[in-house]
Amino acid sequence: MLVLAFLLSYLFQHFSQASFKDSLTNAIPLCIISSAIAIPSVKSLTPFNKEFVIYESSLSDILGVLFFNFVALNDSFGFSSFGRFGLQLIIIMVISFAATIGLAFLLSKIDHHIKFAPIILLVFLIYAISKVYHFPGLIFIMLFGLFLGNVDELRQFKWIEKFKPNELNKEVLKLKELTIEGAFLVRALFFLLFGYLIQSSEIFNTDTLIWAVGIVAAIILLRAIQLKHSQIPLSPLLFIAPRGLITILLFLSIEPTQRIPLVNKSLIIQVIILTALTMMLGLMTSKTVQHKLTDN
Repeated sequence: MLVLAFLLSYLFQHFSQASFKDSLTNAIPLCIISSAIAIPSVKSLTPFNKEFVIYESSLSDILGVLFFNFVALNDSFGFSSFGRFGLQLIIIMVISFAATIGLAFLLSKIDHHIKFAPIILLVFLIYAISKVYHFPGLIFIMLFGLFLGNVDELRQFKWIEKFKPNELNKEVLKLKELTIEGAFLVRALFFLLFGYLIQSSEIFNTDTLIWAVGIVAAIILLRAIQLKHSQIPLSPLLFIAPRGLITILLFLSIEPTQRIPLVNKSLIIQVIILTALTMMLGLMTSKTVQHKLTDN
């Protein structure tokens, strides 16, 4: 993500004569893998590949948003900006720990038949407040999920017994099912609206199509180098790097004064479609190879 972001920012700066900061701000959304597309697409892969995609895409979302906010919200990069960012991380870690303990305690203690709606609304409230003060709220979401998903691993600490781990695990399973369905609903509505608003002229815009193909080729090339260096088989992970919801949201959040003409709606749409088609063809090819090996 970092290598691709700085590479694209250099190219944007060279061809559009924009500042390096604005070029980097516009480049980062194109460098983040969309977990909303990647995770549901790997259900039939091997456990290792599925786990790899889940961790990679989730961390890409979180770290990518942190990277984007740091670049977009700071006028200059120096000791003060890095110090302020580090202080924000420390504050959100403390808030996340306290909020996670409190929410988990509520989840284990509420006996009313309506218990998940208040928990989810409180999560939204904490995230919204953190965004108002420019804190990295996704850190809280990640820590909250990690805590609820790993309660059994924390049994060695005596204070965990106060949460009644056995009962909490049952409630977490219900919350997980509700979250999955809610995430699917939001994702489906968003992409339905996204497809409805797409115009054919934006998809076939030849002015940006060369850039879109070049960006996708750079994504695949850098990904191949990364997987080779990590000694991980290329297929099918090489092709699972879609751009989507997070790319659109970050692109729309760029201030008008920071936007550069080269990175426009057409380029974003073309990169999203090309990466999605690349992933689809890669998964289809991988399944065909697996079927042949199984038949042999």
